[in-house]
Amino acid sequence: MLARLPRESAGRRIRGDRFPSDPIRPMSGTRRSVRTPPLPSGTLTFLFTDIEGSTRLWEAHPEAMRRAVARHDALLRQCVSARGGQVFKTGGDAFCAAFATAPDSVAAALSAQQALRAERWPEGLPIRVRMAVHTGAAEFREGDYFGPPLNYVARLLALGHGGQTLVSEITSGLCRDRLPVGATLKPLGEHALKDVGRNEAVFQLCHASLIDSFPPLRTSTISPVAGATPSIAVLPFTDLSAEKDQEYFADGLAEELLNVLSKIRGLRVASRTSAFHFKGKDVDIPTVAQSLNVATILEGSVRKSAKRVRISAQLIEVATDSHLWSETYDRELEDIFAVQDDIAQAVVKELRATLLGERNEATVKTDVQTAAKGRTDNAEAYRLFLQARFLEERQTEEDLVRAIDYYQQALAIDSAYSLAWASLSRAYTLHSAFYAGHVDEGFRKAREAAQRALPLEPKLAEAHDALGRVHMWYDFDWKAAETSIRRALELAPGNVHVIRSAALLAQSLGRSQESITLLRQATTLDPLNALVYRWLALALLNDGDIDGAAAAAEKAVELNPRGDMTRRTLGFVRLHQGRLDDGLKEVEQEPYVPYRLQGLAIVQHACGRSSESDMALQQLIEQRGHGWAYQIAEACAFRGNVDAAFEWLERSYVQHDAGLASAQVSFLLRNLYSDPRWRLFLGKMGVAE
Repeated sequence: MLARLPRESAGRRIRGDRFPSDPIRPMSGTRRSVRTPPLPSGTLTFLFTDIEGSTRLWEAHPEAMRRAVARHDALLRQCVSARGGQVFKTGGDAFCAAFATAPDSVAAALSAQQALRAERWPEGLPIRVRMAVHTGAAEFREGDYFGPPLNYVARLLALGHGGQTLVSEITSGLCRDRLPVGATLKPLGEHALKDVGRNEAVFQLCHASLIDSFPPLRTSTISPVAGATPSIAVLPFTDLSAEKDQEYFADGLAEELLNVLSKIRGLRVASRTSAFHFKGKDVDIPTVAQSLNVATILEGSVRKSAKRVRISAQLIEVATDSHLWSETYDRELEDIFAVQDDIAQAVVKELRATLLGERNEATVKTDVQTAAKGRTDNAEAYRLFLQARFLEERQTEEDLVRAIDYYQQALAIDSAYSLAWASLSRAYTLHSAFYAGHVDEGFRKAREAAQRALPLEPKLAEAHDALGRVHMWYDFDWKAAETSIRRALELAPGNVHVIRSAALLAQSLGRSQESITLLRQATTLDPLNALVYRWLALALLNDGDIDGAAAAAEKAVELNPRGDMTRRTLGFVRLHQGRLDDGLKEVEQEPYVPYRLQGLAIVQHACGRSSESDMALQQLIEQRGHGWAYQIAEACAFRGNVDAAFEWLERSYVQHDAGLASAQVSFLLRNLYSDPRWRLFLGKMGVAE
């Protein structure tokens, strides 16, 4: 395997169709074309590849691996030659190719990863290929290449993981403005390469059709890329209370700090879902930082006893593993707000001073005070609010009901708590849109709560967002929705909830590319949130980008295989890929029964199993006929039951079904487009076709 190349000394010739340390494999031997064009010379870009874990795969599945490697070889050769490259050496499952230009090499790597990912490999035989690309001057003689660039690209390859393509800094600079459509180069920091006397900046080739998240590179030295936006993740604080019953308080404190920091302009903050992904896991700080793509980490602990609280916090610079700031506070619970402000101000001050050279403390204090608007001064109301937020984040029907109760208790103590009113509105909206049968009552309460929040704090982004969702999901008042959500986005451009709302609104209005761009922005801020990837997958699927939808849906399942709608979404992707059996397996695993039944009605119909499809649809109608009219309409439309689909669409309109917000772009409704009733219905909805 090519991973063994680092054993060569710098500048030594790497020769032959095998590397000396490679074991003999079936299907080995020379794999050169009989006639090949002349190999390029001079300053070249080299692409090295190998299959991750191939030794284990050969031992476990020798016959299947023989066929898989043959197919792997054919795909790689095809992608390399299509971009003008030449395969000049192979060894085992390793390939070495040379290109005259850097953009051609990166394009070849992208197309190869896409082809390998799309290939249906034998069950239990995942073929994941790591790749590395580097540019340099190499000497060519006797049919082979010599020089340091060969060893450099081998060292770079050794850092990567299967499915990942790493690009050196010099190659990145040569092709940054000439990347394939949709491709980006994500900075991974500076890393130590074996036998290279300095840290080197490393980039990852990214595309919506490829996996984007990988474990940390196989090196321990990480430095932030120069000029990067100040970035931070706030990890959940540890509950050190004797009874271990203050988890909600510790989580809530960290989340409140995160929310304040996310409103500071010029600071990129990893969202709550992604930062809390590591809660209770034995993961080191460098791994967390690289997974979240941040340069600093804020962590801490809480010890609460009666009305006293001790809070410890430390801001860590990941590159140097050093504390930029740390502090411990012993206070009465009533002082919790002053402690939060102290921590937030210290974090902002240190980040701006360290990364931007700014040291204006007065500005920092003002920015933090502005970002903290909307909260209470009552410690008990705050405690109840944190309990509610803790439950709301679980997003189950039972927990949402309990969260609503805690928000109401907090507001009974402090009726001027604008952030609690906004949060209550959001909880009512989520419950009404996804669980409740009485949509009218739920959205009426959501509207009232948002309208209570805004006069108390007109610049509270959460309140504008909450009201915007009511306009979007219940009123179908697109102009009012856009006014509210755009205002929320102006006030909190880094808030993932607000970005998601803006993306869903753009989708409702048929602005697919805007929606996709916003959802990609959300994945950058919230890279470990399955919900964001699920929405992105649906947006890409509706837009016809099947490969991109597959990558996003697979990521959603990887992050949360039991998440509602996640398996159904991947099942729909498999349906578009023509993988009907795989699609059926996915929808059968959908945990939320109504979505499972809808998925079964659709995929069974595609498989030609009419009776099974009829049965699933009938069960959905019997169990959820009132609250799920829109989903029933989608299933009927896909099955070609046009009259029934329009009947259920009319019901969903009367019921103010929130699902109608996506009607204009849903691929499931395309069988209705040629019917004159479709344009009339869109007109009633107030959207243009």
